[in-house]
Amino acid sequence: MKIFSPIRLVLAVAALMSVFSAPAFARVEININKGNVEPLPIAITDFMSGDGIGAQVSAVIAADLQRSGLFAPVNKSAFIEKIANPDQQPRFEDWKVINAQALVTGRVTRESDGRLRAEFRLWDTFAGQQMTGQQFFTQPENWRRVAHIIADAIYERVTGEKGYFDTRVVFVSESGPKTARKRQLSIMDQDGFNVRNLTNSNDIVLTPRFSPNRQEVTYMSFEGQQPRVYLLQLETGQREVVGNFPGMTFSPRFSPDGQKVIMSLQQDGNANIYTMDLRSRTTTRLTNTSAIDTAPSFSPDGQRVAFESDRGGRQQIYVMNADGSGQQRLSFGDGSYSTPVWSPRGDLIAFTKQSGGKFSIGVMKTDGSGERILTSGFHNEGPTWAPNGRVLMFFRQNAGAGGPQLYSIDLTGYNEQLIKTPTFASDPAWSPLLD
Repeated sequence: MKIFSPIRLVLAVAALMSVFSAPAFARVEININKGNVEPLPIAITDFMSGDGIGAQVSAVIAADLQRSGLFAPVNKSAFIEKIANPDQQPRFEDWKVINAQALVTGRVTRESDGRLRAEFRLWDTFAGQQMTGQQFFTQPENWRRVAHIIADAIYERVTGEKGYFDTRVVFVSESGPKTARKRQLSIMDQDGFNVRNLTNSNDIVLTPRFSPNRQEVTYMSFEGQQPRVYLLQLETGQREVVGNFPGMTFSPRFSPDGQKVIMSLQQDGNANIYTMDLRSRTTTRLTNTSAIDTAPSFSPDGQRVAFESDRGGRQQIYVMNADGSGQQRLSFGDGSYSTPVWSPRGDLIAFTKQSGGKFSIGVMKTDGSGERILTSGFHNEGPTWAPNGRVLMFFRQNAGAGGPQLYSIDLTGYNEQLIKTPTFASDPAWSPLLD
């Protein structure tokens, strides 16, 4: 059975650069060391359409941009001008008076072959210029994805950095009573919509991770009471066992080129880190200690690996070269550190920290300096990076709550968002940007 098929958009990304176009615009400057970033007021009009889908597309765009923490959509009740033709230059004075520094207009129409045509224009209201404009063609059921792609285009044009809205998150959905919890592998859009199950059994699944090629997920399953690492082809639903190893297998994760899986194998009471070449199925041992070494994560260039180890008496973060050489400790703060994940930008490592009876999600530089806690609570765990390296998703178990939920937070630590899912959810893993 086909469980997931990537949406193929026909990106007739024709530029809609009219005579009003000009490249100049004062971009929002993102400073991750700043306590807070003042969001940009932006007016997002309902896209014109004959059946209401234009307003739905606009709502998704506005929600994406607002959730990023960098944009503040202006309330539509404040709008003065009613856009009748998105191809015409708007009355900029009407938008400046309500302090809308940017304006988005557009339309959604149906082609004779049944496809949707979605187009938008982004305007600099104070400069009185169009900043960008594009159009997209797709099947009607893919309208939400088109909205995410438009939000990405706006985000990139204003901030100068890639967006992250046209992405998916694979996670463990949890349902049923706490003493008999059913855990399935599920996938969703990054905003919590379009949830679908990838597995359907009573076997426990853990730690799903996306491949860089976006068509595979690796995860752990206790199928048949035997912990194994599996590869799941998202497009076909086919899966295979990565390998049969004695003892327990933990925390599988792909290398940046997608050719290897790195994981922790437990043998004789201790756990060490291994890589497996997915073509030859040969394994290479990277650590050899009497401690528990686990949760490995490659740097984006594939040259280094971050991992956790209790070789010093309690869990701390270490790094080593990709061949296992040059092992050194990074974390030296109070408490214990776990689940290190290298940022896609290569500049930071995210982690979980347990200290003072709380679990925190934080980041540090790749040399261990500059540690910053982004959020703390009863139980926070499992950070995963958005592909632009500016936002993290994690799961939280609140005291007294029935089960874990997913949250996102940006690098300022001020923009925390609940990601609503139909069931309890844990172990999120963010995909790269989709093609």
